[in-house]
Amino acid sequence: MSPTVTDTLIDVSSCSKAFPSPDGKGEHTVLTDVHVRVDRGEVLALLGRSGSGKSTLLRIMAGLIPASSGRIVSNGVPLAGPNADVGMVFQSFALLPWLTVIENVELGLEARGVGRVERTKRALKAIDLVGLDGFESAYPKELSGGMKQRVGFARALVVEPKVLFLDEPFSALDVLTAENLRGEIDDLWNAGTFPAKAILIVTHNIEEAVFLADRVMVLGTNPGRVRGEVLIDLPRPHQRSDERFKARVEYLYTVMTNPAMQVTAGPSVPVPGIAPVQAAAKASPYARALPHVRVGTISGLLELIVETGELRLEIARLSERLALPVDDLLAILDAATLLGFATVADGVVTLTELGRDYATTTILRSKDLFRQQVLAHAPIIATIVKTLSEKANKTMRADFFIDVLDEHYPAEEAKHQFSTAVEWARYAELFEYDADEELLYIPG
Repeated sequence: MSPTVTDTLIDVSSCSKAFPSPDGKGEHTVLTDVHVRVDRGEVLALLGRSGSGKSTLLRIMAGLIPASSGRIVSNGVPLAGPNADVGMVFQSFALLPWLTVIENVELGLEARGVGRVERTKRALKAIDLVGLDGFESAYPKELSGGMKQRVGFARALVVEPKVLFLDEPFSALDVLTAENLRGEIDDLWNAGTFPAKAILIVTHNIEEAVFLADRVMVLGTNPGRVRGEVLIDLPRPHQRSDERFKARVEYLYTVMTNPAMQVTAGPSVPVPGIAPVQAAAKASPYARALPHVRVGTISGLLELIVETGELRLEIARLSERLALPVDDLLAILDAATLLGFATVADGVVTLTELGRDYATTTILRSKDLFRQQVLAHAPIIATIVKTLSEKANKTMRADFFIDVLDEHYPAEEAKHQFSTAVEWARYAELFEYDADEELLYIPG
């Protein structure tokens, strides 16, 4: 049954967002034609890799920034400014250091004109709810990271929002603190004592999404767009030991490592989908982006896989074994597959014969293999090498290549692409970079 108007707390339709390029040359599209619905009584997770526009979408729904096009309706009313129906918890805590815990929690109430007595009463209740009673008069500098984030939760919940927005709220915490706080929030929700009617969490952590959410919306990248959603139709609390939990985690790993795959409502046989948006721009060698991963990291991962004796590993288990954030692991796997050292399919990474050779051979031969694969599969680097080779002095200014990359990427990403190209090329001994003179050159 589709939700009624009263069931739907926030409805986003045909939302797109573009930001002007810093150099004034056109725009950079972050989101395109996004449709999202947050229903009463659910926890919805927005799951996506870096570049999918998750946080931008959250800020649009919170009314902190406007959409370039589309319509956002909150509690049945079109949004035209800050959304009074939401409370927001940020990744960076965002506490005012000169205010005590209770003063930080009272900020939102004070802005809404709530009187002092009522403010204090509600703030104390929220502080107690998140387990911070006894720290009301403490300042942020006296608190651990986990305690600071509890203040963030109390500050968001004290206004009794219809929807609580969580923007990667556990990613700045150590693993044990994050797990503890995540579990407590889940306990409050499952007990029916949560002050909000719904939760919307932005995350790139697949297990976190499956553990907390009833529904996971998967976003694609460049630009951000909805690929589909996965239902987490399991009894609450979600048990990690449940085979159905594991199946959904593994399915989402498969989805996240296969950007062309169609996303269905749950674990099933993958359905071939439409190629990702960025694949349409293959006319230019600069359009195939390099994953921002150091060469040593690629080598280290391949060597670790070889040492396990299992050359074919589930990505979910590999992530657990290495205790790596999903975004970081996927970027390394992107690099390994780009270079032909590994293949990824159905949530499983398999080393190729070349990858096994690269991981076990001598340093000199590994450099030769890396150079060979970079020239064959990293068009940005191969094009720079070709351009330098055609110059009589084998030298060119760096800003020439950065300007060309600017035509394909936002300004900051163009610089990141250039830096990664330089690092890979130096390791492969293809060209050098004089940072003081900002010159690229092939040594004579």
